[in-house]
Amino acid sequence: MVKFRRPSYVQKIRWRLRASWLVLVCMLIYMVAIAELGGGDSRIMTDLADFISRFVFFGGMIYVITRIVHNRKLLRDRLRMKEQMRREQDERNQYLHDKSGGAVLDILLMLLLFATVTAALFNMPAFYTAFSLLVAAIVLKTGAYLLYSRGQ
Repeated sequence: MVKFRRPSYVQKIRWRLRASWLVLVCMLIYMVAIAELGGGDSRIMTDLADFISRFVFFGGMIYVITRIVHNRKLLRDRLRMKEQMRREQDERNQYLHDKSGGAVLDILLMLLLFATVTAALFNMPAFYTAFSLLVAAIVLKTGAYLLYSRGQ
C-alpha cells in the first residue's frame, strides 16, 4: 500500500501560485477566444448581463492577481506564513467551510461563474438561468455559513 505524504505548507503555497498563474493565463485565453467568436455583442446583451459579465470576469482577474501577490508575500515572510497556516488549520474555520458546502460547493460556484459569464456574452435566456442558479448557490452557501457560525 502506498502512503500519502502530506505536502508541507510551503509546497501548498507554491502549488497555489502555479494554479493561480494557470487560471490567469486561461482567463486571458478565454477573453481572446470570446472576442474571436463574436461574443459580447452590445446589441444583444442587456445592461445587467453586460455589468455582470464585466464584473465577474475583471473582478475575478483582479482577485487572482491579488492571490498571486499575497502568496508571493507569504513565501518571502515566514512569520506571515505561519500566521496564515494557523488560520487555515483552525478547526472552527474548517468546520464552517465544510458545513457550508466545502470544496464541492466552491467548485460549483466557479463553474456557475464561468457559465454565467459565457451565457451573458451569447444568450440572454441562458444568462438569466445561470445567473439565477449562481445567486441561489451564493445565498445557500452564505446562509449555511451564517447559520453554523452562530451555532457555535
